[in-house]
Amino acid sequence: MTVTVLTGATVVTMDAGRRVLTDGAVAFTEAGVITAVGDPASVLAASPTATVVDCSGQVVVPGFVNTHTHLFQTLLKGLGDDRVLSDWFTSMTGPSAVQLTAEDSYAAALHGCAEALTTGTTTLLDFMYVHPRPGLGDAVAQAMSDVGIRGVMARGYMTAGTDVGVPPELVQPLDAALSDAERLMGIWNRPDSRVTVGLAPCMSWSVDEATLVETRALADATGALVTMHLSESPFDVQESVRRFGVRDVPFAAGTGLLGPDLLAAHCVQVDAADLDLLAATDTKVSHNPCSNLYLGSGFAPVPAMQRRGITVGLASDGPASSSNHSMLQAMKFAALLHKGVHRDPEIMTAEKALEMATIDGARALGMADRIGSLEPGKRADVVVLDMGNLCVTPVHAAVSALVYSQRGDEVSRVYVDGRLVVADGVLVTASEAAIAERSAAAAAGLAARAGTDRFAQRPWRSMVGA
Repeated sequence: MTVTVLTGATVVTMDAGRRVLTDGAVAFTEAGVITAVGDPASVLAASPTATVVDCSGQVVVPGFVNTHTHLFQTLLKGLGDDRVLSDWFTSMTGPSAVQLTAEDSYAAALHGCAEALTTGTTTLLDFMYVHPRPGLGDAVAQAMSDVGIRGVMARGYMTAGTDVGVPPELVQPLDAALSDAERLMGIWNRPDSRVTVGLAPCMSWSVDEATLVETRALADATGALVTMHLSESPFDVQESVRRFGVRDVPFAAGTGLLGPDLLAAHCVQVDAADLDLLAATDTKVSHNPCSNLYLGSGFAPVPAMQRRGITVGLASDGPASSSNHSMLQAMKFAALLHKGVHRDPEIMTAEKALEMATIDGARALGMADRIGSLEPGKRADVVVLDMGNLCVTPVHAAVSALVYSQRGDEVSRVYVDGRLVVADGVLVTASEAAIAERSAAAAAGLAARAGTDRFAQRPWRSMVGA
């Protein structure tokens, strides 16, 4: 069996001891299993016939784990600027989603996954909540498989909400949505599958109590991961109180949805009682700093969550509210945001931001036994970064340079399951130019059909209202 050894690099293992090897090596098989992490001499001695890749002067880390995005929104970049979430959804995102086709979904997912891979993300969760016509979830999962990323396609659904602006075309009968989710699980949720399917009731103002109760029952029966937007904006909480008489976190708790297999996206507007519920049920959280700032939703109390022992993974969110899939960007925002908000430079460190982007993200997806750190026995999801550019150098501390100094183009090589998918910063599983051309055509067609192309022609505004 062929073994590859990356040698001579600074290896940031993210193992339990958080070892950083200044002259380290990582070995893994063509079957995608890490076999050794340590000093080059020892690793090479154990695999004398290995293919050796000299990574001198570079940094090797586990692949980043993006715990929340919407790949279809790759086609909507820049159309939703300067709007609060409810207006952003009802005026731009929702109408665009109504016109989404399987070809659009595939083109968007292929582009988004390629973008993710070339910026160091090896695993992502796609919260695919719009299904105006059949086959869109299939298209996303197929794109993930084709481009070579590790992915969870969370089959989302909205079963209510037309009274607050959810387009009727996006509302589905619960039995139809869950039946389609089960069908997709039957196709993709196989042992050792790189792409799997989860469940994703969308948000409190687009579901009812039965939706969450039945979701919990199906998750328990199938072992599928569940994810839901919770307390993303003030509107989420207000609508939950109006509809159900309680905030959305206790509403979800009352249906039995909270639990170790639930990934709660955002949690910006949570209060102390909400946090206690999340902690008591071991519910995981996905932190989306760029999107929360873009939409003016606020900031999640991540330090308070972490003090309670809540697992918090990091995410980009969809490009319609974050403009890209870069976890490098998300790490920097996560590290800086909380310092400024709390006026405390120690409250969030570069090391913690990297943990959220790797091992904590793996825990959030229930995959920490397989990914998130460089350790023997885990899957070989590995990223090599060339830290030699002028923005980064001189490098005194690898993690600090990675989180604070990077300009976003440092990713040199990416392996997923031991397979080389990015070489010299370029995707090797598909043509980047062809992907970009395909998504550009899909984006133009989608915006024209939806009438949301008008948002691309907005007047110049130096200040709101000017």
